[in-house]
Amino acid sequence: MGYEFTVMSADIDERAIRKDKPEELVKALAEAKAEAIKLKIHGECAPDGNQTTLLITSDQVMVSKGTIRERPRSAEEAREFIKGYSDDRAFAVNFVLVTNLSTGTTKGGWDIPEIKFHHIPDEFIDRVVNQGDMTCVAGGLKLTHPSVLPFIKELRSRSSKGTHKGAHS
Repeated sequence: MGYEFTVMSADIDERAIRKDKPEELVKALAEAKAEAIKLKIHGECAPDGNQTTLLITSDQVMVSKGTIRERPRSAEEAREFIKGYSDDRAFAVNFVLVTNLSTGTTKGGWDIPEIKFHHIPDEFIDRVVNQGDMTCVAGGLKLTHPSVLPFIKELRSRSSKGTHKGAHS
């Protein structure tokens, strides 16, 4: 489509930002990432004022049995998360925030699909936990990986909400 993208890390301490509700947590994290990146690009890396530059930040957590599951802190925690999904369901709570760097306006929204899982065998859990890269995501399981697909019984959108903020002062 002709768009040019630059990928940047916000380098924030996500564990320092706490909210009780998963929807509030992912929104706060996406907003904190946007603020951190805006500070990084201020000055010599500032966007060209003649072009519209959009900053896209997001965050995701899984919610299983009413508990927020972020990126696991250990292999044992990843194993525990994945076992909890077996023959059960979870919700992937996502928030995406788009900021127009020229005007300061933002628009964001949630997507919260429900994932119903088949039984997930211990052998599979051990294999993906030992791989490491499969468990370094929110909820401890990379849902888009082809090896996970046979264990997903159903995926459906639970809700989608939007929010809009005006220019910052």
